[in-house]
Amino acid sequence: MRVRTYGIPGQPVVVVHGGPGAAGYLEPLARPLGRRFQVFEPFQRRSGEVPLAVSQHVADLQAVVEDRCSGKKPVVVGHSWGAMLALCHAAAHPLSVAGVVLVGCGTFDPGARAEMEEILAARVPGEIKERMARVLESDGEDDERFLEMGRLLLPYYSCDPDLSLLTFVHGDARGHRETWQDMLRLQEEGVVPAAFSGIEAPVLMLHGAMDPHPGAMIKRSLGRFLSRLEYREWERCGHYPWLEREVKDEFLAALEEWVDRCHRS
Repeated sequence: MRVRTYGIPGQPVVVVHGGPGAAGYLEPLARPLGRRFQVFEPFQRRSGEVPLAVSQHVADLQAVVEDRCSGKKPVVVGHSWGAMLALCHAAAHPLSVAGVVLVGCGTFDPGARAEMEEILAARVPGEIKERMARVLESDGEDDERFLEMGRLLLPYYSCDPDLSLLTFVHGDARGHRETWQDMLRLQEEGVVPAAFSGIEAPVLMLHGAMDPHPGAMIKRSLGRFLSRLEYREWERCGHYPWLEREVKDEFLAALEEWVDRCHRS
């Protein structure tokens, strides 16, 4: 796994990207955190001979913690799918993390996913839907089509973002499909979010009210299993709070303060 590092040796933070299969876009979040912490940004395993599974991503994340954090417990900051992975990791390795931060967390039940689909259906204009259909029908590389779909939808996940800061290193369409199907299987079998009851570390949800992922519904589904769950929401904010012009400074300050508190407790 490729791991980018920011900051100087000190209290560790691991930032976990979403997608699944969309690597390299967290630099604008990781770099400012590096002013106070040592930040690691792993690029999740890509698809290969064996289909990807949530358990493999959990094992890979634990390997990063063991190899890079010098015996210290990191705060794991996950975005979107990465937030879901961070919870799965903390459930499997409850003594390995000092805290978990969920930024724009993904969904854990059909009701929340249906709500998200309705929100996007109402937001995305017809011309963009037509462009998305053309991308899906094109003969381009599967990974590039996957990233292009994300770029087309990104403004409708946001409020007033600085999109010049968002850069993907690579996409993995097959890895996305394999990983997400395994996550859905775990949900259908009742494994998650029930497994999160074993998480001992504090958990913080940071969410934008303009994020199509329905924050209140996701919080309710997680609150049944997480005894130490805090929630904070910003009104004029979408799925990428560190890109939002109006709230990014407040978001980063809140994140830094909470991470520091976890390391001091």
